[in-house]
Amino acid sequence: MGGNMAKMMKQVQKMQADMAKMQEELGNKTVESTAGGGVVRVVANGRQEVVSVEIKPEVVDPEDVEMLQDLVLTAVNEALKKAQDMMTKEMGKLTGGLNIPGLF
Repeated sequence: MGGNMAKMMKQVQKMQADMAKMQEELGNKTVESTAGGGVVRVVANGRQEVVSVEIKPEVVDPEDVEMLQDLVLTAVNEALKKAQDMMTKEMGKLTGGLNIPGLF
C-alpha cells in the first residue's frame, strides 16, 4: 500500500512540475483579437495579460469617444477569452481532460 502512495505522490509532483513549465510557456504564447474591422487590435498572452493595444488613427474621433471605448473593450474581452481558451486547452493536455476545480 505504501508503494502505491509513493507512486501517486511522484505522479502528482511530476504533474505540478509539468504545469509550472506549461504556465511559463503560456506566458510566451499570444493570441490576438480585433474589433471594428481591424482598427483596434489587442494582443494578450497565455497568462491572460494584455501585452499590446493598437488603435488606427482613423478611428480616433473626438466627437465619438464612446465608439472607440466600445471597440477597445470588445477587443480586450475577446483577447482575454482566447487566452483563457488557450490555457484551458494546453492544461487539458496535462490533466488528460480531468476537470479539477480550482486547478486553473
